[in-house]
Order: sequence, then structure tokens, then C-alpha cells
Amino acid sequence: MTWRADILTIFPAMFPGPLGESLAGKALTEQTWSLCVTDIRDFGLGRHRSVDDTPFGGGAGMVMRPDVVDAAIGAVADERPLIVLTPRGAPLTQKRVRQLAEGPGAILLCGRFEGIDQRVIEARAAEEISIGDYILSGGEIAALVLLDAVIRLLPGVMGAAESAVEESFSTPLLEYPHYTRPAVWAERAVPETLTSGNHRAIAAWRHAAAAQTTKIRRPDLYDQYIASGAPAP
Repeated sequence: MTWRADILTIFPAMFPGPLGESLAGKALTEQTWSLCVTDIRDFGLGRHRSVDDTPFGGGAGMVMRPDVVDAAIGAVADERPLIVLTPRGAPLTQKRVRQLAEGPGAILLCGRFEGIDQRVIEARAAEEISIGDYILSGGEIAALVLLDAVIRLLPGVMGAAESAVEESFSTPLLEYPHYTRPAVWAERAVPETLTSGNHRAIAAWRHAAAAQTTKIRRPDLYDQYIASGAPAP
């Protein structure tokens, strides 16, 4: 069954963008997933197809109108989750990505200006998701990030299913370092264990390296790892 993505945006030309290339692009051509982009301005008001207005209470910037946004949502709404990409949303996690990949698809609403009127978000029971603690010009790039994360988990998109299991955030640990030929480069040699042919020793080295990297770079994840009862490296 094709995984269906609907994008609601005032900049439809931004899609598919990078999702038309590489694995995602091949999967799109093969109809593993589909993409439909709706221009919110098609539901805008007046001669200029206005989609925004000044905020109640004053302040800088403009706010996307609930009536316009609701009309755009209504044109594509179905049983799929409606997701608003916003920095005030819950952090996007690999767990949520996997859940979305296992479903029928998603409707992604891309905000602009100062944001979207809260009433339509609540009325449509939209899920608010953030891709990180920083501000972008709009939700389009965040939507591309979310879609890329989901599409690569769809059946048949990645060549080796085990690749997804060993990646960062698939477990409490970050991924271990990778090496390839040449065995010595710029006077730096590949760790000897990786060229030993001893698969048990290689697995142990990779696990220890992943744990050490996580401890240094993401102590929050490392604490979760230890709290789960896993032994320290």
C-alpha cells in the first residue's frame, strides 16, 4: 500500500525538493509513497488571496488565519494524522518516525509568519512537532526532514533492513564510527579489531564505541541507556 503524504503550504514549489532524489526519489517514482502538495493560497481571501492577518493583542508579524487554514485542511483531511511543523511542538523522535512509517501516511501543515491561529490547531486536533530547538523561516524544511526520516523506513526503500536497526536513535546509543579503505590514510589506521575478522570482537568494539560516543556527546541518552539496566562500557 502506498504511503501518502499531503503537504499544505504557501510555497508548493519547495516540494518534492530533495525528496525527488536518491532513495526517496526512487521510491516516489515506484509509488512506494505519494506526494500531493496543496497551495494554501488557493483558499485565501480577496483579490490577493490573503492567508494571514495581524495578531490580536498586538505584536510583530502576522498570523495565518484559522478560516483559510481550515479550508485547506478540509480539502485533504481523512484518517491520516494532521501534523503541524512548529518549534513549539514536541520533539520529533525515531519512535514517532517509525509509528508514522507504519501508518497510512500523514498530512503536514507548514506554518509561516508568526505562526498559525491556535484555534484551528485545536479544532482539527493537530499534532505539533518540532525538529529541533531553533527557528526556521517556515515549516517546509521541517516537513522535508520529517518525510525523509519516514520514507527511508518504508518497506523496500533501504537495501538492507538491518541498517535501520543499527543507526543512531534506533537504540538508546548513538551509532558507532565507520571506516572503509584504505586501511591507512593520512597516517591514521583503521582500528585493528575491525580488520581481525573476529565478528564477536567487532560487535563488542562497535558497542563500546557507540556507548563511549553517546556518553561524551549525548549524556542524556547515555543516562537512559544505563537506567535501562545495560552495563557500562
